[in-house]
Amino acid sequence: MASKTTGSTPPDNLTPQQAAMPQINRVTTSDITASLKAGFSDFLARPFMSGFFGLFYAVFGILMVWSLVWLGKIWMIIPAIVGFPLVAPFAAAGLYEMSRRLQNGERFGWSEILTVMANQRKREMGWMAFVTLFIFWVWIYQIRLWLAITLQNASFSDFEGFLNIVFFTLQGWTFLAIGTCVGAFLSAVLFSVTVVAMPMLLDRETNFVSAMLTSLRVVAESPGVMLTWAAIISVTMLLSLVPAFLGLIFTLPILGHTTWHLYQRAVPPVRE
Repeated sequence: MASKTTGSTPPDNLTPQQAAMPQINRVTTSDITASLKAGFSDFLARPFMSGFFGLFYAVFGILMVWSLVWLGKIWMIIPAIVGFPLVAPFAAAGLYEMSRRLQNGERFGWSEILTVMANQRKREMGWMAFVTLFIFWVWIYQIRLWLAITLQNASFSDFEGFLNIVFFTLQGWTFLAIGTCVGAFLSAVLFSVTVVAMPMLLDRETNFVSAMLTSLRVVAESPGVMLTWAAIISVTMLLSLVPAFLGLIFTLPILGHTTWHLYQRAVPPVRE
């Protein structure tokens, strides 16, 4: 593995309350490549179980869009679809557990995976879910703000009319430019605090603040490589939304399994 460990070795006399931050590795492009191969291998090892999590996520996305149409919230469809991948790390918790067990050579079935996921509500994962949903909420409401400012004189009664205004008018281009910049910033923030934090919280007994700080350290240590990984995730997820969200059945599991293996390379396991 082409990684370089950074950070000092924690003293032996630390109490649990004084636990040092974990060591991290400098991640390289070869780590991403190896993690992708391992993630694809995990998907092939349990394709139906992995695909279930992707299908569940896809169905949720379809229902989300249908609900917005039913409620007449046409303006929310595009920002909701674009922001939808922001909650993917939390949705992939079951995939992290599958990869962990496959990596350790453990036998498991539906009950073991679903039980572990249900038990996360008693741990720090719930706080990470709050962070994720809060940033998603900020995304939706800032879009609503810029929509009111830039398209205040526009009127539309259906989704097609909304698309025409957004893509074929000066006001629409302004709205897209501002929304893209703000969305990129929020996505970068969420990626930085969750890319390692989510699998770390499932893997270790730690608090969500330490997990987020560790995730930020990993991104700061290898910004170019982690930005590349973020771009791979973003492009893959957005392309997967095109065929009525159905591409997520395959891409979400592979990306979820890959994230687990990249986490293992970025934050080496604790040696007992």
